[in-house]
Amino acid sequence: MTRVTSHDPADEFDEIVDAPVEPDEPEPTGTRLDRWWARRLASPLNKRLWDWGGPIAVTLLAAALRLWHLGIPHVLVFDETYYVKDAWTLSHLGYEGSWVSNPDKAFNAGNASGWSPDPEFVAHPPLGKWIIALGEHLLGIDSSVGWRLSNAIVGILAVVLIILIAKKLFHGSTLLGCVAGLLMAVDGSAIVMSRVALLDNMVMFFALLGVGAVLLDRGYRDRRIPRLSGQRPFEAAGSARRKAPKRLPGPVLWRPWLLAAGLAFGLCSGVKWSGFYFLAVFGVYAVLSDLIAYRKAGFLGGVEAAAQTVVSFVTMVPIAIAAYIAAWSGWLFTDGGWDRHWVEQNPAQHAWHGLLSWVPYWAQNLWHYNTELYGYSINLHATHPYQSNPLWWTLMLRPTSMYYNPVSDGQNGCTAAQFGCAQAITDLGNPFIWWAGTLALLGLIYVLIRYRDWRAGLLLTAVGAGWLPWVILYHGRTIFTFYAIAFEPYLILGIVYFAAKALGRATDSTYRRTRGIVGVAAYLLIVLAASAFFWPIWSGVQTSYEFWRAHMWLRSWI
Repeated sequence: MTRVTSHDPADEFDEIVDAPVEPDEPEPTGTRLDRWWARRLASPLNKRLWDWGGPIAVTLLAAALRLWHLGIPHVLVFDETYYVKDAWTLSHLGYEGSWVSNPDKAFNAGNASGWSPDPEFVAHPPLGKWIIALGEHLLGIDSSVGWRLSNAIVGILAVVLIILIAKKLFHGSTLLGCVAGLLMAVDGSAIVMSRVALLDNMVMFFALLGVGAVLLDRGYRDRRIPRLSGQRPFEAAGSARRKAPKRLPGPVLWRPWLLAAGLAFGLCSGVKWSGFYFLAVFGVYAVLSDLIAYRKAGFLGGVEAAAQTVVSFVTMVPIAIAAYIAAWSGWLFTDGGWDRHWVEQNPAQHAWHGLLSWVPYWAQNLWHYNTELYGYSINLHATHPYQSNPLWWTLMLRPTSMYYNPVSDGQNGCTAAQFGCAQAITDLGNPFIWWAGTLALLGLIYVLIRYRDWRAGLLLTAVGAGWLPWVILYHGRTIFTFYAIAFEPYLILGIVYFAAKALGRATDSTYRRTRGIVGVAAYLLIVLAASAFFWPIWSGVQTSYEFWRAHMWLRSWI
């Protein structure tokens, strides 16, 4: 007779639990690429070559994309008709002179004699036009390369600057610095705005210079706060061993980098008034950032907080105003500029009285001229076929056509019999950079709320300074997508922020590390392929009409 026994699942579970556990093999970390790269950089010489050679290679790529055939087309495109000619008269008169009616045809042919010393009312401060004039005098006013050379150099320097800022943000990583520089080097909007003689590329550069100075100031401050509190740096950052809160010993620190930031934002404002928004926003950022830093270090607020506010204001704002006024030096030291002697023409009616009567006439005239410029700017509501809603700038829904020249078959080497050829310069950013930048922007908002990462806060502040004024204050006036170049670097740095998260560290698991490297490499390859694809419509290269049409992925791009 067979004996039947019951089986209790619990007994089986106990057997499993009580069984001796074989030690698991440690999960592999890193990749072969990490190990190979570590061996290469083990040599101090190789490390120096990489730290210098990587950024130099990216900069040379940026230079090639901005300087190659820079003179195409040899005609004034879009608003070059204002800034190129104004730069020329500004460099001769100290102020912008007037031109004869319809001078562009003669100017394009090399005849730049159609101007007079009569003053011209202009829409923007002079500094950007002074910079354009440097290239004009270096290569001659009949050279279209000369018109655009200064802007191209500014665009190249911006790539260098974003590399340095990315290295500072991401713990000195040359790789991440090169990724940021590469994205800036190959983006269509950055390329186009470096290849035309407009002002917005310079706004971007000086603002980026100011943001970089704010970043350096943050490190300068954080290294010195512990000295005031008697704590080690890690304790000032929030250690449990933090000392009891104490009063701040007088007005804070000498802040040379905050001074440099004020200077940069002042110069930015001397190109376009939108630079003042960077000054205002980062002035507030500096104060709030200081208050948070000192609270973490254990200092109380109150009078000390007010003192720090005054110190930050005095450090940044006066030098910014001085830099802005200096941008008007040509107008101030000559007599023929627009409204240069407006007060003197009728002192009884125009001069300031009362408490402001002491203000010299030159300052009153400058103030009056600037109020006229502001009134013109906010009331510019002319309809333009390429104006765009600032809400959608990062999606590149309505790029700006800077130049379009249809060429018939048989003309200018065109052999496209059916539809002819096209020569275009379209301020269309690389879609895979701008669309990824939009996602990165949303991600940074989440990171700031969830993790309080100061890097996310810095980048969001910079994007807000360059973008939100247009959304909130000026969405009803005539504005264009290419204004977004002012905050593009921070979208790119946002992309790099999440690329760094995806890459992880060489000590991460092999699976995670491999997945991150492959993902980031695939993204960069897609970006490079798209830039090669769109290059002809960024640089004015003549193509068949069908080729140009194949690049118009959205109807709103036409």
